[in-house]
Order: sequence, then structure tokens, then C-alpha cells
Amino acid sequence: MKYILIILFLIPLTSYSQKVFSVKYLNQSDIKVYVVDYENQCDLKVFKVDYSNQVDGNKGLWYFVDYQNQSDKKIFFVEYANQSDLKIFFVKYKNQSGWRDKSKQHLMY
Repeated sequence: MKYILIILFLIPLTSYSQKVFSVKYLNQSDIKVYVVDYENQCDLKVFKVDYSNQVDGNKGLWYFVDYQNQSDKKIFFVEYANQSDLKIFFVKYKNQSGWRDKSKQHLMY
């Protein structure tokens, strides 16, 4: 019983991770993403981490996995901003990542 409770408490911690996979076709995706040119246009500032253990919750730290079945979210990069569910901007430093529009935060859970 004790082990079951421990597992139930750990599941929410892993469900907030942001391991993403970029799919080739729109119908395979969970979220349509557009990369904006300027930080003030984005919903989420994203920093690409090098290792999956560097992902820390829903804070814009993304790890791109090699295989679709390893991902938490499948994303498709669209050509135009009006086609997207989420607008992102890639930042240079880890401490710059985070949500600008928290109303879209649920998309990455």
C-alpha cells in the first residue's frame, strides 16, 4: 500500500515534463506551434535543453526526443501565426524561459 501511494504522488511530477517530438504531418500533432521573430509576440519562451533530466515542469524547458513514443507532446510547426495553438520564441539562456501568456499553459500539460 505504501508503494502505491508513493507512485501516485510521483505521477503528477512526471506528467508536467516537456519532452517534445516534432511530427511531419499536422494530423499527427497534439499542438500546432509557430515560432515568432520577437520575444514580445510569443506565448511561451522556450529553451532547448541537452538532456531529458534537465526538464523542470511546465516552464518552457523543452527536450526534443528522437522517437515519437518517448514524447509527452507531439508538435507541428506551422507556417503562419494564425494557424497555431501556441506561439513560441527560442531564448538563448535557460533562466529566460517561461510563460508570457499563462492562459495557454494548459496546452503543455
